[in-house]
Amino acid sequence: MNPRVLRQNLRDSERYFRKSFGREAEVEPILRDEYQSTLIQRLRSQNYTLTQGDVTIRLAEAFGFCWGVERAIAMAYETRRQFPDARIWITNEIIHNPSVNENLRQMQIEFVPVVAGGQKDFSGVNRGAVVILPAFGASVQEMELLHERECVIVDTTCPWVSKVWNRVGKHRKGGYTSIIHGKYQHEETIATSSHAERYLVVLNLEEAAYVAKYILHGGDRQEFFAKFSNACSEGFDPDQDLERVGVANQTTMLKGETEAIGKLFEHTMLQRYGPVNLHEHFLSFNTICDATQERQDAMFGLVENSLDVMVVIGGFNSSNTTHLQEIAIEYGIPSYHIDSADRIGPGNRVQHKPLSPDLHYLEMAEPWLPAGVITVGVTSGASTPDKVVADVIAKIFEIKG
Repeated sequence: MNPRVLRQNLRDSERYFRKSFGREAEVEPILRDEYQSTLIQRLRSQNYTLTQGDVTIRLAEAFGFCWGVERAIAMAYETRRQFPDARIWITNEIIHNPSVNENLRQMQIEFVPVVAGGQKDFSGVNRGAVVILPAFGASVQEMELLHERECVIVDTTCPWVSKVWNRVGKHRKGGYTSIIHGKYQHEETIATSSHAERYLVVLNLEEAAYVAKYILHGGDRQEFFAKFSNACSEGFDPDQDLERVGVANQTTMLKGETEAIGKLFEHTMLQRYGPVNLHEHFLSFNTICDATQERQDAMFGLVENSLDVMVVIGGFNSSNTTHLQEIAIEYGIPSYHIDSADRIGPGNRVQHKPLSPDLHYLEMAEPWLPAGVITVGVTSGASTPDKVVADVIAKIFEIKG
């Protein structure tokens, strides 16, 4: 089914919910208790700086939960209260934060299992079941399956992700191939690419430059497919499908790199087809998430200070958190990406994730906090609750006495 038609059919259905059930007053105290922190409120009121003993904490001025994440979590909590006796499923992690997803499990919200080959097993999702779509969205194929089974669908997809889908829909309608800046295996990019008729996913500026060179000069098709075998649509032909392109992005990628990739392809098509025909071969875009941009800008502001250590808090599979870590490393600051305060200790040690595509690869550092007077920068990804950030700061103060 055409993605645009499917989404319209969903919106017209009485079994589809995109907004609150009106139970905000019921869930707000619970959310405040589970995810907010008086310590973080104190830091905000003190110009994002707090000194105790030998330690000064400098907190990024934009960090943690974004509006889209707060909305998704609140809708999931409301769903359990709206359907107290129903078996409720969610198609993926609602966000990339282990504590939040564990809280949903404690509420008897079940996660659609992933089986061999990374495929999801929907066999347990019976006709008429209640199913939550996470903040990253769901693929067209998943939404179509749930619609056919007459499931009650609670759609918490972030509006910024939906905005990208609309952009990709314009590519499809105009006969353009969507070049998506993202990680081909990431849930959001999987969902976004399912809205395209033809697509190619590029991870970074280096891969984009390879594609641009192919557009201008041709190249080795076998080498091309070896590089992008898992990152393009079925039947993709680089000699034909790169004649008309539009650029889109996974909303959590680095803003500067996404912009550079967009400009690269614009200049490439300009060089090949000339200014008069540019619009026939290239569509511009503006789908960078405000929250992602704000957190990256705040991180750039934070690393300009004199920092001895940088702590980046967020799920290890969180793309936007990983990019915050990249900024710290770019500035040469000793930096540690952790997902919770449980990674710290015992003693002056920390188990952290270095920049690695292997989500399970962790390193142990001991000692990780220098002796004497230190300044520690702290930030967190858009899926990290304030309470988790506060627990990490408390552990740092504890280590330093």
